[in-house]
Amino acid sequence: MFAVIETGGKQYQVSPGDSILVELTGGAKKEVSFKKVLLIKNDGELKIGNPYIKGASVKAKVLEEVKAPKVIIFKKKRRKQYKRTRGHRQRYLKVLIEEIKEG
Repeated sequence: MFAVIETGGKQYQVSPGDSILVELTGGAKKEVSFKKVLLIKNDGELKIGNPYIKGASVKAKVLEEVKAPKVIIFKKKRRKQYKRTRGHRQRYLKVLIEEIKEG
């Protein structure tokens, strides 16, 4: 059994027992539920949403909050004495998929 969910503008194929990194949304919770389920496949039976499956959800347990490696942004204009350095570090939630509920 697996499902395709949408969160943070990205799509993920998940199965029960999988752990994935999703973009941090909202506060720190113990459990998260993904309502935007695009597709569910269960024992050869395929359900496709238009665009989402009504009543379907994927329940996940939050394991930890992690940070991606730092990305350095450097801007420069030659011969103008203009230089800017900035850094960015994206925050993610590591979640464990517990169950997939069909609609």
